[in-house]
Amino acid sequence: MQSTRSALIIILFQDGMGSLRLKENGIHLEGVSKFQRPLYVNDIQSRRDSWLLLRSDKNVTLNARNKEGQLTGQLTVGPEAVDVQCQRLEVRDGDGGRLLFTADEEEVAMLTDRLTVTGAEGAVFEHSVETPLIQARTSEDLKLESPTRSLTMEAPRGVEVSAARGTLGISSRKDLQLESTEGEILLDASSIRLGSLPLGTHAGSPSQAIQKQAVYEVCVCPSGKIYLSPAESSSSCQAMSNICLWS
Repeated sequence: MQSTRSALIIILFQDGMGSLRLKENGIHLEGVSKFQRPLYVNDIQSRRDSWLLLRSDKNVTLNARNKEGQLTGQLTVGPEAVDVQCQRLEVRDGDGGRLLFTADEEEVAMLTDRLTVTGAEGAVFEHSVETPLIQARTSEDLKLESPTRSLTMEAPRGVEVSAARGTLGISSRKDLQLESTEGEILLDASSIRLGSLPLGTHAGSPSQAIQKQAVYEVCVCPSGKIYLSPAESSSSCQAMSNICLWS
């Protein structure tokens, strides 16, 4: 009967053993290193010409604790998600100077010059949005939509909607209301058209002259409703004002 035994050989040097080297600025490990217990260090860095790789069969967790041993921050990289627990999360640029993203219990802030959403469905906000500018990409349309509820835009000093090089269209399935509580509503253009205005009616049947009328005058009911009346030598708004009874 024969028995085999395996021997563990450890090569010791003056500055360490195996792939472990003791240097003035810390410990250097060459190749792949495995730790069975927690590792407590102040700084971990790779060589200048290589990557730093942290590998685990389940997840990689980095903890930060204060002097009392209380957990102040935690980063866990798992197979399905990356979980960060801290009082304030900050993301900076490559130089580490400019702040790009912050998140805490009160707010999430994007500090970049531009936020781009490339998803086919756009961006969905369940609550209010505060921003100084909403702008589409060059040569692309901008669409603001609330599929099942209303869309409200508010600003203490005014809301401006402009189309510098195209047409601005406003459509509504029901009423479209323009209201100014203290100021005025100004329509300033070289040509103003009011299409599909109703014709005024009177007690008698419309005459043939009304059907062939080419010029009309614009009349206003006491309720503010606008209607058309045939332009004659004198105003015909009063004679055609029966339409105001149903306004």
